[in-house]
Amino acid sequence: MFKKKSDFTHFQGRAGALLLLASLGAGFAAAQTSRPQPRLRITLAQAEQMALAHNQTLQADLTLISQSKANQITAGLRPNPVFDTDALFIPFFSPSHLTSNNLNTNSEFDAGLSYDFELYGKRKARMTAAQAATMVTTSLVSNDERRLRYDVAAQFINVLYAESKLRFAKQDLATFDKSLNISQKQYQAGSISRGSLLKLRLQRLLFQTDVTSAEVAVIQAKDNLRQLVGFDALPQNYDVIGKLQTNNPHRSLLGLEAEALQHRPDLRAARQGIIQAQSNLHLARAYAHPNLGTTVDYTHLQAMNQLSAYATIAIPIFDRNQGNIARAGAQITQAEEQERAADQLVLTQVRSAYAQQQSALQVVRLYRSGYLNEAQQSLSISEYAYLRGDTSLLNFLDAERSYRTVELNYRRALADAMLSEQRVEEVVGMSLRPGKVHQP
Repeated sequence: MFKKKSDFTHFQGRAGALLLLASLGAGFAAAQTSRPQPRLRITLAQAEQMALAHNQTLQADLTLISQSKANQITAGLRPNPVFDTDALFIPFFSPSHLTSNNLNTNSEFDAGLSYDFELYGKRKARMTAAQAATMVTTSLVSNDERRLRYDVAAQFINVLYAESKLRFAKQDLATFDKSLNISQKQYQAGSISRGSLLKLRLQRLLFQTDVTSAEVAVIQAKDNLRQLVGFDALPQNYDVIGKLQTNNPHRSLLGLEAEALQHRPDLRAARQGIIQAQSNLHLARAYAHPNLGTTVDYTHLQAMNQLSAYATIAIPIFDRNQGNIARAGAQITQAEEQERAADQLVLTQVRSAYAQQQSALQVVRLYRSGYLNEAQQSLSISEYAYLRGDTSLLNFLDAERSYRTVELNYRRALADAMLSEQRVEEVVGMSLRPGKVHQP
């Protein structure tokens, strides 16, 4: 096969080089495949926009607008003309009489065209009522968007709070482990008893449980946010961008009430409901008047061509659409009462949300006024005194519990303050410009 040994050696060298290149290529491809992809990170604004684009419930509600616009098309349609024709006295069972002369003189042929003219602006009244219904539907869908934004914001804040608790739990566990290591060395040196060391080890179980519970809470909060945003819009592993923080409100209560009365979509829908009810009343009154029916007929009979015209109109003696007119009038009263109720509900919700925000911010200020530093200092002093043997283990553990409680409550207060801010925006119906930002 190979003429010379040198040829075989040359072949071996080329084959080895090809195998080496193939292995390097496969290794590079495997490295590219195994390289971890960066996780998707979203902000609150991005989460809201994704929810508006992908939330299935909202997408289903948006079809209501299309359906209402389709009703507008139906309302603007005019009646169809009716064409009719007939052939009479055809000697079908006497074929011998089926002659052109006999058909021309003895048979009758008719063709007619009928059309109903809608009088008193019925079509225009229908279109106006359908347009009013579309306006109400659009405002109601906007109100669904307002609620969805708040739900997404609330769940986003819940994710931030869960991640904050997880970071604190891990940090607290790491700090406690340092103290535990020092205590183990003290036990080996005979400075503390075995009972004190066992109490510290049992206390570590609480910290480990906090970490595990916080990890589960993060997973659940992210899954809930993913469900709101759109299950297919986010991957399973994603992160959020943000931190627990509070903003100074820069709107007064009166200003918030004025903004809410202007921008709340559900209140706008209630006001548009009055216009819709008035349009329905006008439509009902238009239908109290009859339509004009017209017909034009062509007749061929006895070798003669004839043209006839007819006009019919109902006499509104008994049926003048009284029931629908009365019902439409009652619907106006109903819509006016609903508008007043919506107005009062908006003002009540704004005042309640404003008071809740002020209370939440006051709680945050209390923690920042010194309680956080005092809890941290108390823990540091107790830990230092315990490691020196100047205080008991119970005092150290009590200081640890107090610090953990204060820190977790502070983080919960931050989350409540952020949530109350989002609640104010929800009840006002618009985004409020953030003021000065405080960060923990």
